[in-house]
Amino acid sequence: MNQVKDKVIVITGASGGLGAQVALDAARMGAHLVLIARNKEKLEHIKKKIKAEGNREPVIHQLDVGNIEVVSRVFHKITSDLQVDVLINNAGFGIFDYFVDADLKDLSGMMQTNVIGLMACTQAVLPQMISRGSGHIINIASQAGKISTPKSSGYAASKHAVLGFSNGLRMEIAESGVHVTTVNPGPIETNFFSIADKSGSYEANIKKWMLSPEYVSKKILSAVGRPVREINLPGWMNAGSKLYQMFPRLVEKLGGNAFKQK
Repeated sequence: MNQVKDKVIVITGASGGLGAQVALDAARMGAHLVLIARNKEKLEHIKKKIKAEGNREPVIHQLDVGNIEVVSRVFHKITSDLQVDVLINNAGFGIFDYFVDADLKDLSGMMQTNVIGLMACTQAVLPQMISRGSGHIINIASQAGKISTPKSSGYAASKHAVLGFSNGLRMEIAESGVHVTTVNPGPIETNFFSIADKSGSYEANIKKWMLSPEYVSKKILSAVGRPVREINLPGWMNAGSKLYQMFPRLVEKLGGNAFKQK
């Protein structure tokens, strides 16, 4: 069954990478899309591509989710016009640095976008979903939220926060009919690394293990409308994170050079 058809799906960070892929795939499945991103030109490009394929024209909004005052205004307009069925909180970024060298403005920016912005968008649609008794919040977290590695302490902290928030929220609204799903992918072959890893060395080191955005998008959309707690990709990395919870010291020791690819 096509559980996406005719659903109103809001996607943040939809101008490129995974967000754009999810938008294209959801449009092909007949969703009514609201696409949000900072870069309006790129949003327009995705909108034109969706229309050119003969799919329903998406609504677009230029928005930096880290600006919670603007989030409130934009989402007020969205929820006044539409009943949001699914919110995919995809907007986010990472910067890889040893913490001792990290710029606190970069760390603050990651927290503001990856965590506070995600919370603000969620809070904007949640009352409508709860009052209706249905809806789905899908938060794009990361395997980094389960296992932190050198040079990703700041980014991992933001994704730990996303997981903690999602788990608490899921319990708070367990009787409401609204689902909360976290998506924890390993590295995805997108433009994420143009910011996170300006040297290009990490991307080169792990390229053979990177997930395709098409694969991750398919997994996300297959979960829409279902009480899926987590989507963990790839399987072997998820197995490693589970082992880490039980034997952290051993995994850190054995991980050695594998954890130092950045």
